[in-house]
Amino acid sequence: MAKVASIDVILTIWCLLMSTLNVYARKEGTDFCRRFYLGTQEVVNFRVFVQDLGVNAVNTTTYDVAQASISATSPTGFGKVRVIDDLVTAGPDSNSEALGRLQGLLTRADLTTLAIAVNLNFYFSAGPYAGSTLSILGRNQFALAERELVVAGGTGVFRFARGYAIQKTNATGTNRSVLDYDIYTTTYTATTINQI
Repeated sequence: MAKVASIDVILTIWCLLMSTLNVYARKEGTDFCRRFYLGTQEVVNFRVFVQDLGVNAVNTTTYDVAQASISATSPTGFGKVRVIDDLVTAGPDSNSEALGRLQGLLTRADLTTLAIAVNLNFYFSAGPYAGSTLSILGRNQFALAERELVVAGGTGVFRFARGYAIQKTNATGTNRSVLDYDIYTTTYTATTINQI
């Protein structure tokens, strides 16, 4: 009997709490629930640079891991898969402040055009987004001056992230490229009920 009474008390408290939140939410508007559960959303824009060392470079960060039976004879390298673990810096120079790594897969996925399907994760180990990741996907026709990719999500301050990234090739050299990412995405900051 005491167990049933405890459950009744817990349910009563829960109902009172939910009805209080419901009244407050109606007073504050529909945005209250989103802010209460997710925090405050903000659109941010930032630039980072990726130091990409090609397959034949000393201390390379790019490796071929698979290819299709036609990759060697395809004019676009169709079916070739690469894995990368590139340095991310605050500026275009390789000695700029290190912010983290760009890790992921690049797949030659077009039979007629030089284009890759990318699945990339920015892992930030320093700077304002330290401890967070940002996932970017899309079709990258790398011969174009600018390529637009999708921000698909993330962790840490990038939970529920959405947006886009403009990728440009900043510089190229023998077995080395510097890629410029201009990223527009959302961040969430935690909100407690006392801050609302």
